[in-house]
Amino acid sequence: MSEDREKLEKELSELLGDAEERTEEERQEETRKSLPHKYEIRIQTELDPIVEETLKYRSMAKEIDGRYDEYLKKTARDIKSPE
Repeated sequence: MSEDREKLEKELSELLGDAEERTEEERQEETRKSLPHKYEIRIQTELDPIVEETLKYRSMAKEIDGRYDEYLKKTARDIKSPE
C-alpha cells in the first residue's frame, strides 16, 4: 500500500513539475484561448426552425401536451393546429 502511495506521490510531483516548466508564452496562449470572443455572428432567417419542426411533428401525430403552444403564438405566422 505504501508503494502505491509513493508511486502516486511521485507521479503527482512530476505532473506539477511539468506544469511549472511551461513558458510564459504558452500561459498567455492558454489565457487568450479561455477569453470569450469579442464579436458574435448572428444570422437572421426567414423561417424559424423550431416552428417548422413543431408543425412537421404536429402534422404526423397529435401532441399530448401543448408545450410549444406559447412559443408558436409568439411567432408572426398564422398557425392552425390540426385538431
